[in-house]
Amino acid sequence: MTYVRIGSDPETFLMDATGRYISSVGLIGGSKDEPMSIGNGCSVQEDNVTVEFNTPPTNNPEEFVNAINYNLDWITRRAGELNLSVVFTPSAEFDDEQLNTDAAQTFGCDPDFNAWEFGAANPRPRSKNRNLRSAGGHIHIEAPELDKLELTKAMDLFVGVPMLKFDQDKRRRQLYGKAGAYRPKAYGIEYRSASNAWLANDETKKWAFEQTQKAVEFVRAGKEIPDALGDMIQEAINTSNPAFVNDIEHWAASL
Repeated sequence: MTYVRIGSDPETFLMDATGRYISSVGLIGGSKDEPMSIGNGCSVQEDNVTVEFNTPPTNNPEEFVNAINYNLDWITRRAGELNLSVVFTPSAEFDDEQLNTDAAQTFGCDPDFNAWEFGAANPRPRSKNRNLRSAGGHIHIEAPELDKLELTKAMDLFVGVPMLKFDQDKRRRQLYGKAGAYRPKAYGIEYRSASNAWLANDETKKWAFEQTQKAVEFVRAGKEIPDALGDMIQEAINTSNPAFVNDIEHWAASL
């Protein structure tokens, strides 16, 4: 297998010693327009109430994991200086006082798209719970030669569905992370359905890298996901239901 280069821009939450979620606004530095470089090709930024970080693209799984850990070490040290900890949860509810800034009320300006709906734009995120916030674990894939819709669907099959084994958070999908969520890039895609749950440990970080490569190989081989399987994939991800996982993986193995 020839590995493609992949990068990431996951998000994390901050928490104080009492278990209260704390907004990142004004605490970390960096912004969407001007991420703050922290060395080694990595950067951090405040995104709504989360801390987002960026890793440089690589086709080496160890480099991928090391870059993520470099970012997390920096964020953890900075949080520690503020008597805060870094939390890897896909969703969180914040007190009103943590949301009284413009930044905390600003959601992604650029839309993402749904590969299962032929690339139609997803609606802007809304939740009945105004205090709910979510954290993604987006993966960037350098594969400009591959069909973006098919690659995103394959990422649902190889990453989104099996992630349900260790991420059954339903609240995040009220805002982001529906099946087939992606942004087209000149270099390939940004896969946006995954939460930050794969940041839990080095094993799951490497798993995310390897599963992404499997999705690429699936599309390279000219394989396609049958409509009925696609329907099952969407239902599994959109309802965060792990009951579908074994059937989907068994079906995928026969393709």
